[in-house]
Amino acid sequence: MHSPFHAPRKRFGQHFLHDQLVIQQIVEAIAPQPGEVLVEIGPGQGALTQALLPHTEQLHLVELDRDLVALLQQKYAATPQVHIHAGDALSFDFARLKQPGRPLRVVGNLPYNISTPLIFHLLQQAEAISDMRFMLQKEVVDRLVATPNSKAYGRLSVMVQYQCAVAALFDVPPEAFTPPPKVLSAVVELYPHPPQRAVEVEPQVLSQIVAQAFAQRRKTLRNTLKNLLNEQQICAAGIAPTARAETLELADFVRLAQQYQNALPTA
Repeated sequence: MHSPFHAPRKRFGQHFLHDQLVIQQIVEAIAPQPGEVLVEIGPGQGALTQALLPHTEQLHLVELDRDLVALLQQKYAATPQVHIHAGDALSFDFARLKQPGRPLRVVGNLPYNISTPLIFHLLQQAEAISDMRFMLQKEVVDRLVATPNSKAYGRLSVMVQYQCAVAALFDVPPEAFTPPPKVLSAVVELYPHPPQRAVEVEPQVLSQIVAQAFAQRRKTLRNTLKNLLNEQQICAAGIAPTARAETLELADFVRLAQQYQNALPTA
């Protein structure tokens, strides 16, 4: 049964995936197992939803566009394993969908304009999530998986890699979508680290250090971090004050953040 036509909306950054081969590749990458709870963000007209359905007993859809919500409600009215949530994924409480012993597996073809804030929103609820697979702008995926001394390496790379194991899976051409976006897309997978990892340093503290360090990429840490750390503290972290942010490994940023955190007055 064909669903009624829905014109993609620019303000929601809608590009509907229609290429069945790509959809199949995504489902294979997710490899859903019986008993798992799946959450799809921005299901659109349900192309990926349809492909996931035979493999899952519980599928939650989070959709912002009211017209699409109505279309999905009509389409899945007789499908009890589909639960539709009308709302903005950027403020949605994903943790409430988790069941004891069944962490969420999150998937989605994400609107490009919200992909970065949405990943950070999900990472705040990482204890409820086992893994995530997203279709994103390839440029964003490149930044997520970037390593030191590369152009794509920056704040996003460090902050996401601190909280997750990240891997780029495959690229997706514009013609796989309606309308075709002007950019290449790619699928990425993220596995949140176990909660004890966060004990090393508070993500907010790390974020402060990383944001300052990358604020002026060409400048040395001595200059970029001067409001947060002095030269002695930078040296105490085992890093030369003349180094630049783009040359540092994740572990280097963690040590700098620990220096800063240790110097903060305790409440």
